[in-house]
Amino acid sequence: MFEFHWPWVGLLLPLPLLLPFLWPDRRAAQDEELEGQRTTLLHPHLQELRSAFQVRRPGRRLAGWLHKALLYLLWAGLVLALMRPQWLEPHTQVSTPGYDLMLAVDASHSMDALDFTVEGRQVSRMQVVKGVMGRFVDARKGDRIGLIVFGSQAFVLSPLSVDRLAVRQLLDGVVPSIAGQGTALGDAIALGVKKLRERPEGSRVMILIADGDNSAGGFAPLESSVLARAAGVRIYVIGVGSKQERIPIVEEGVIKYRDDLTMDEDTLQRIANIGGGAYFRATDTRALEEISTRISQLEKTEAEARTAFLPTPLYRIPLALALLALLGLGLFPEGRKRFVTRVASA
Repeated sequence: MFEFHWPWVGLLLPLPLLLPFLWPDRRAAQDEELEGQRTTLLHPHLQELRSAFQVRRPGRRLAGWLHKALLYLLWAGLVLALMRPQWLEPHTQVSTPGYDLMLAVDASHSMDALDFTVEGRQVSRMQVVKGVMGRFVDARKGDRIGLIVFGSQAFVLSPLSVDRLAVRQLLDGVVPSIAGQGTALGDAIALGVKKLRERPEGSRVMILIADGDNSAGGFAPLESSVLARAAGVRIYVIGVGSKQERIPIVEEGVIKYRDDLTMDEDTLQRIANIGGGAYFRATDTRALEEISTRISQLEKTEAEARTAFLPTPLYRIPLALALLALLGLGLFPEGRKRFVTRVASA
């Protein structure tokens, strides 16, 4: 399929033909005036003298037409190159059945809490989330996965992509307090809805992983959940943290015990209910693994096919014609008539 990317530039093609009408040539009129002034011979029988010599105005030579043709070819080649001719090659991309999954991971300071145990060793909430959700990302073959981190603010760390390895690497690089020490649950949900609403209906899923109350941001969590439901985004919420009264956490290189690291489970459950998903409480690594398995068993959407046209630029062809025309004008800069005269005079 052939097309011009900027076809409106073609309006400049007839400009050289219109120049004589837009800007009349005054040289011919001046020559006629000078011709009358140059008449200095007075003869009583001028008609007989004129008939004695056959006077014929020389016709326009072929070289003059060739010179003008080269000029117009140069102009046409430049204009056609500016019109950006291109050949469009159809390319069809078929996506396998899958979901558009947006992971929203809490990266507040409380994710440093050490209330999980792996092989008898205390580990932080963030370490467990990275391990379990990393394996979850690796298993989502055919899904498009994005990553949002939130603390005092929410940020898109990775847009929706089929490159699971890149998403996994970005997830591994998340550290607590990277987005501030607060917890902007509402902002994270609103940002995820904004990115997911551009995808086909039925495939929009958000997995919200949080361990605290909403303490920052401009959106209330329940209001954002209503927006998600209106946009057809299902929200699955994972509450991360144990039910201990006093939870150890690393602060300034020292382990301290705090009693204010609990979760507002009521709000998290309401977010999941409004969003049409489900709420899971991950109290240990085994529970988090079971949650990941259950989400992996969700029904997938149908495959989608999209056809895009990949352009191949062809501007080099008219540009080459213009260069050839310029070369011809360079060989005969003053036209054939004066070139022959110059040779004869030499």
